[in-house]
Amino acid sequence: MTTEVTLPSTSASPGARQVWTRTRGIVLALVVLLAAAVAIAVVRSDSQHGELDPRSADPNGSRAVAELLADRGVDTRVVTTLDEAAAAAGPDTTLLVAVPDLLTPRQQTRLRQALAGSGGRTVLVASGSASVERLAPGVTAAPATSLDTTLEPRCSLPAARRAGSADTGGVRYTTSHVGADECYPSERLATLLRIPASSGDGDTVLIGAPDILLNDHLDKGGNASLALQLLGSRPHLVWYLPSLADSSATEEEERDFFELLPSGWLWGTLQLFIAAALAALWRARRLGPLVPEKLPVAIRASETVEGRARLYRKANARDRAATALRSATRTRLAPLVGVPVTRAHTPEALLPALSARLRGDGQQSLHALLFGPPPGDDASLIQLADRLDALESEVRRP
Repeated sequence: MTTEVTLPSTSASPGARQVWTRTRGIVLALVVLLAAAVAIAVVRSDSQHGELDPRSADPNGSRAVAELLADRGVDTRVVTTLDEAAAAAGPDTTLLVAVPDLLTPRQQTRLRQALAGSGGRTVLVASGSASVERLAPGVTAAPATSLDTTLEPRCSLPAARRAGSADTGGVRYTTSHVGADECYPSERLATLLRIPASSGDGDTVLIGAPDILLNDHLDKGGNASLALQLLGSRPHLVWYLPSLADSSATEEEERDFFELLPSGWLWGTLQLFIAAALAALWRARRLGPLVPEKLPVAIRASETVEGRARLYRKANARDRAATALRSATRTRLAPLVGVPVTRAHTPEALLPALSARLRGDGQQSLHALLFGPPPGDDASLIQLADRLDALESEVRRP
């Protein structure tokens, strides 16, 4: 006689009080961080931020250049729309385009038409292949191939010779213009290019990288000297910061979704997949073999059988229930008639032994009972269970 011991059940999920006790420190820290972020945002709400913004004192801003130009009598005006930039073109004005690649093809064409014959200077900062062919016809852009951004002038342009070495390494340019000044070469291609206008005193200057205009790079090498000479040749400087909110950008015809994605999205996505796969392999190695664990309470075998039967009934799986009943019966009958358990489910081995033991039922009726088709309804399933039980009782009878 066995005695089942039922252990007291315990709840695995913590209560609300326990959850609060465990997480209140994290919640308090988040509240403090949120309050600090709001306070900083309020204090700095009047400040201007953004890369290449002449009003920004951030490391990537360009306020230092604007202040130095102001000391030399050059006034700087920031514009954010194409109409303002086109209207500002003139012989006494330098127009700096901060991020030319943000302009749509139609905006680039309009800007080029507005600047043609203006007699002023146009400075394009890190203009890539998406914009250089329209803003500076006859110029081709090539990507950077070297990590060294500090380069020597190696040209006859007076501004470059006076400045000396500068951080212009970035986009590289080639041109078909005969009278162009090609300076600061990287891998034999210029990173600073000056193209004089076909008529008048105007010109176009292409800088391969924005470093010489940034606050945290201005004091390095000849960056400040080169920036002041390139931007201070006219009394007025118009600093064009292209914006996606510009109404002229919406005039561009609709583009495909993949055209709106950055050029490196494919490689970026591939790197993410590789990183995810490596992370999965790393975590998978930490998983060991399954460890059996005792249940916190004793469960009666009859309850397990009843629960499984209810699942079969809910799924209307009479075929699986019948298969389970017949398989269990064959497994128990095989040793009783001298058939190995490994061959209990083989009709050629089990049925002759059962027929010889019973001396009454033929192999055909036994085959229908032990290996027949599934029952068609619940009543037939119950009848099958009773017949299997009766067969096992008869075989066990001495």
